[in-house]
Amino acid sequence: MPHALTLSVLLPMLIALLAGAAVPFQAGSNAALGRLLGHPLWAAGVSLLVSLMLLIPALLVLRAPLPQLQNLTQAPWWAWLGGLAGVLYITAALILTPRLGAAGFIVCVIAGQVLSSLLIDQWGLMGLPEKPVNSLRLAGVGMIVLGMLLVQWGTAR
Repeated sequence: MPHALTLSVLLPMLIALLAGAAVPFQAGSNAALGRLLGHPLWAAGVSLLVSLMLLIPALLVLRAPLPQLQNLTQAPWWAWLGGLAGVLYITAALILTPRLGAAGFIVCVIAGQVLSSLLIDQWGLMGLPEKPVNSLRLAGVGMIVLGMLLVQWGTAR
């Protein structure tokens, strides 16, 4: 059943939209850093360092409690994939954005995110609730993949 479009639904959607709008700028700025520093991995390191430098003051301002490091040993193996995914994304953005363009790279990222998210939902992976694939969801993903192909085709012309 669809959600009513209330402020409690629209506000998180708007925040997610704005966060998503920032991603192409991350890809472009990281690509520029890669060129300036001479290697994409140095740019990835600088990007992650800047993230850490911004994260620490945010933790202090929000008065986040200290992490319970002793609990790390209880983390499932897949809990560590976030760091790997971050480095993979940043490095791919550094290398591929100049080649594909910002829109070309991001549309591929979005298609990949939606495809993998569908699998996560289908089987309730990573501790998330199961949300079975159905024909409407498949049609939506199909449109995203078609959109990815159209953007790439439009760029190649």
